[in-house]
Amino acid sequence: MKNKIFIIAAVIAVVMAAGFAGCATTSAETLTPAVTVNMNNDQGIWVSGEGKLTVVPDIATINMGVYAENEKVVDAQSEAAQAMEDVMNVLKSNGIDEKDIKTTHYSISQVTRWDNIKQESVVTGYRVSNMISVKIRDVEKAGAVIDAVTAAAGDNTRINGISFSVDNPEQYYAEAREIAMGNAKEKAQQMAQLAGVELGQVVYITESSNSSVYPYTVYRGYDIAASSEAAPTVISAGETDIILNVQINYAIK
Repeated sequence: MKNKIFIIAAVIAVVMAAGFAGCATTSAETLTPAVTVNMNNDQGIWVSGEGKLTVVPDIATINMGVYAENEKVVDAQSEAAQAMEDVMNVLKSNGIDEKDIKTTHYSISQVTRWDNIKQESVVTGYRVSNMISVKIRDVEKAGAVIDAVTAAAGDNTRINGISFSVDNPEQYYAEAREIAMGNAKEKAQQMAQLAGVELGQVVYITESSNSSVYPYTVYRGYDIAASSEAAPTVISAGETDIILNVQINYAIK
């Protein structure tokens, strides 16, 4: 009887050992690292190219307006309204189209002073500011327009800045694109030669564009013979860079 029990126990032990061995084998197979193959199209030679053209701006945009201050808000509003009407009349008489005039800011604010006795701010009046953006399509007239506006609105005049741009930059993109593509291809060919490989076909292209304005000058001079009168305002538009960038992926043969 004891011999039978021993034989049965031995058989069970063998079966369990085989089962554990199978489990260990399965576990080992599961932990074996898999081989990863990169099938993405991000291989080859990636290059960027730039095409830049320097042109003279044909648009001047002036941020101008009027400013009035009075003890009563209604009086400040009236003064600002009259000054702005004078400005608008001058702009129209200088050939500025209504579509090129846009209100950018209008505000009414209190003018205060500190009362040391009461230890509080006291309202002394009201300030009205009305600003517009004016697009001038004849850049050479920018200085004359500033002078005309200043003469019309007097001390109420505010000129906050001027910028220059190209009205239709797309007209230069074809040439800039050709330069950018040539620049990118030249880089790719050199890289392929240095790497000892042969350049393949283009598999990806993207482009972006922007323009930048070089510094300009705005100043007033005075006539020595008549120092009480301001000389004409001189405006220099400078130059604008039309820049187009491309990024290209070349395959390797």
